[in-house]
Amino acid sequence: MALPSPNLDDRRFQQFVDDAKRYIQQRAPEWTDHNVSDPGVTLVETVAHMADQIVYRLNRVPDKNHLAFLDLVGITLFPPSAARTDLTFWLSAPQEDPVLLPVGTEAATVRTESEEAVVFATERALTLVPCALRYLVTQGAGEAVTDRTTDLAEGEDVLCFAEAPRPGDCMVLGLSAAVPHCAVALELDSRVDGVGVDPRQPPLVWEVWTEDGWVTCEVDRDGTGGLNRPGAVVLHVPGGHVLSRTGGQEAGWLRCRVTEPLPGQPFYTTSPTVRSAEAVTLGGTAPAVHAETVYDEALGESTGLPGQRLRLAHAPVAGDDPPLLLQTAGPEGWTDWTVVPHFAASGPEDRHLTLDATTGEIAFGPAVREPDGSLRQYGAVAAKGAVVRARRYRTGGGRSGNVARGAVRVLRSSVPYVSEVVNREAARGGVDGETVEEAKARAPITLRAQERAVTLRDYEELARRAAPETARITCLEGEEGEHGAYAVRVLVVPQAVPDPGGRLRFEQLVPGDALLSRITRHLDERRLIGTRLAVGPPFYQGVTVVATVHAFRGVDTDKVRRRAHDALYRHLDPLTGGADGKGWPFGRPVQSGEVFAVLQRVPGVELVDEVTLHPADPLTGKRGEPTDRIDLSRPSLVFSYDHRVRVIGEGA
Repeated sequence: MALPSPNLDDRRFQQFVDDAKRYIQQRAPEWTDHNVSDPGVTLVETVAHMADQIVYRLNRVPDKNHLAFLDLVGITLFPPSAARTDLTFWLSAPQEDPVLLPVGTEAATVRTESEEAVVFATERALTLVPCALRYLVTQGAGEAVTDRTTDLAEGEDVLCFAEAPRPGDCMVLGLSAAVPHCAVALELDSRVDGVGVDPRQPPLVWEVWTEDGWVTCEVDRDGTGGLNRPGAVVLHVPGGHVLSRTGGQEAGWLRCRVTEPLPGQPFYTTSPTVRSAEAVTLGGTAPAVHAETVYDEALGESTGLPGQRLRLAHAPVAGDDPPLLLQTAGPEGWTDWTVVPHFAASGPEDRHLTLDATTGEIAFGPAVREPDGSLRQYGAVAAKGAVVRARRYRTGGGRSGNVARGAVRVLRSSVPYVSEVVNREAARGGVDGETVEEAKARAPITLRAQERAVTLRDYEELARRAAPETARITCLEGEEGEHGAYAVRVLVVPQAVPDPGGRLRFEQLVPGDALLSRITRHLDERRLIGTRLAVGPPFYQGVTVVATVHAFRGVDTDKVRRRAHDALYRHLDPLTGGADGKGWPFGRPVQSGEVFAVLQRVPGVELVDEVTLHPADPLTGKRGEPTDRIDLSRPSLVFSYDHRVRVIGEGA
């Protein structure tokens, strides 16, 4: 708990006026008119107002001292983080020549009367490479490849897999070029309809060959229903796709492989066939960031003295690696400087500088007088008169960049032959810059932990510092039987932007490997020797609510049903649910009584008739038996899964 700041003077305007009037009665009793219309009282009130302003400024002294102390111990405000997403650019038609989208190609959300457009810029160049189908080979599980290109060219019906398909059978397609980061459409003509599989969940996986082996492709849409009918399959080819040799032919290979069916899922009764096949490039995907990139900004000239400070024209600086590329001009051209957190390990020849990302202030190394009277230079000093420029940095970021999937669809940069752009997943990672009040709350924890993780709260604070874009982080003692002795379990809930309609998808709540690795590395360097770390997601307990409610007479039952669903998804939400709206508490059980109360507060609901809860598995969709209470273990959170609300209206 922070120490309370003293109120150096608690008097206010009216108290000053009253004290002055009492003093007048003592020193000038002949002055009897103390009404507000008296000119003397007006003068008293004027002086009282000035005194009140002085007292206000006097009481700001503890805050100023607090901020000076934070600066003294090295507590600086965290800068904002920029949201990132992948933008997919679609061509108006397949092209014969490559289409280049340069770095910084911009796309934005739709601007409305109440909201400004949120602009994203690509972080790397994207080349949309045209391709065509050159080869088709088949390969049975554990068998050699068979070239069927000639059969396909002659219009024969080529079996995609073995006559009796088995898991591991493959149809391998050779493209005329490698198409990394591109969207490829395969137009397949098949004569077999209804080969036994569920067209919505066929036991197939599409893969491409990369330097690291076969890598899974994302299927944008499958018009063939698992090779059940003629149609197009649109694949998003990941990076690393290369030309390679298979069966003596060089091509950019991709394949369709039969997998083990899920429990209860039908399998192929016979192999589908291909009569004709074509491949074209329809688009491509590039990573994009919600931040404006500034290039070649002139900052001035070096004075040649230690400790020189310069300021960027745009602040705050969005978090990046590195956050700033700074250069100075010299006889041999431009020289790069490195941003460091402090100068403690910097020598006189190290071209180091520090950056305050919040204010955009740049500082070169100081010269410090040692106890023996000598001067020690921390960090190199730029030559006098050398031009200083910011080669590149990003400004912007913040929570406004966390937009839902499909929200970015306005192409701001003109690119020939590109007709559409869309973000197929929500943008995540945008965090507002830290406020002074937040820094004050963080300072005692930082001073106590001293970059060492001892208590569970230390682990939480250090994990948040390593990944400020996470939505929730909590630490628990690890179970000895599961994680070993002296284990700390760090539960990470990533940011997730609901789809239109306010619904979260289960895959949005699973943190990525890169995020978990970053937190693990940061904590591993600061943990006590002998402490085990287990960093991962919590267990998500799916909950399905089945309820019956009665609506007031004359109320639209469909609208009541939508409101009831919204209320349930809002309350049983791992990020924004619970009684306080800050996310469902870890390990807190779900009871039908509180769900009853949530539904009763829905506008238009007259009576809640029945509420039952069903535990559900978000992965398989299976539901358990109805119950009035679902208990959660300590490392668990709830996840709303397919609520069912029946609304009974007038005349029902």
